[in-house]
Amino acid sequence: MEIERWERSEEISDAEKKVIQEIWSRVYANCEDVGVSILIRFFVNFPSAKQYFSQFKHMEDPLEMERSLQLRKHARRVMGAINTVVENLNDSEKVSSVLALVGKAHALKHKVEPIYFKKLTGVMLEVIAEEYPNDFTPEAHGAWTKMKTLIYSHVTAAYKEVGWAQ
Repeated sequence: MEIERWERSEEISDAEKKVIQEIWSRVYANCEDVGVSILIRFFVNFPSAKQYFSQFKHMEDPLEMERSLQLRKHARRVMGAINTVVENLNDSEKVSSVLALVGKAHALKHKVEPIYFKKLTGVMLEVIAEEYPNDFTPEAHGAWTKMKTLIYSHVTAAYKEVGWAQ
């Protein structure tokens, strides 16, 4: 089953952590713009995800989404959470606690289906690879693939912990 495969995260080596952190430092320097690009692509590719956002769920036009202050605010929040994870890749307890908070909030408060995290992290990788093609070597792609799996596995673990039932 695909979800079970996704839930088992591979260990990220020290060299891979360094690659992730180096690329992320460039990405995070433009965090709001990159975050907005990620969310717009996410909502264009997966329009059903907009149902969880009352402020912009009826927006169809990417330019209108780009101008939305609520979307920009959420993009900053998403990028901030990822930044905390990236900065703390050497502290697995901090990573777990941050992603558990994200998972629990999205399960209990926002009622977001966990599959959207898999979709969002996939879009995140696409956008980063396109925006930073010189940095996104095959080794970097492998490291970031482990990173997206780490995010998804921790978030889904939090869903299970709170007894999420679809």
